[in-house]
Amino acid sequence: MAKLNEYEQQQVLHNTITNGTEITGDISSQGDLRLDGFLKGNLNIKGRVVIGKTGNIIGTITCKNAEVNGYVEGKIYVSELLSLTETANVKGDIVINKLNIQPGCKFTGTCSMDENIPNNGSIITGKNKTDAKPV
Repeated sequence: MAKLNEYEQQQVLHNTITNGTEITGDISSQGDLRLDGFLKGNLNIKGRVVIGKTGNIIGTITCKNAEVNGYVEGKIYVSELLSLTETANVKGDIVINKLNIQPGCKFTGTCSMDENIPNNGSIITGKNKTDAKPV
């Protein structure tokens, strides 16, 4: 079996869930993920998560970087940068290292900033940043 070069590895590690796709269950990936469909479950992504304008998730997101353009209901844990665009609608608590919110974004919940958020693909439990623990 041939070894993949770095470019080929990056292509393999990008996942897309398109508009019109509905998934119930948890998703884990070593790479990046773009969600334009519907997910009822948890995302545990080692790389970057993009929730497109038509994307809709009910569950927990744990990742390195995230950009939300669609709807998220649940907790979000981002070890680096979370960007909420003008079309984002987030209902839930977020625990992040850095946050970028554009005017027009809808956010209902609490925000805790902590630079020691693990990014090991684990679901994090806890009511606030002082008791948040990876499972």
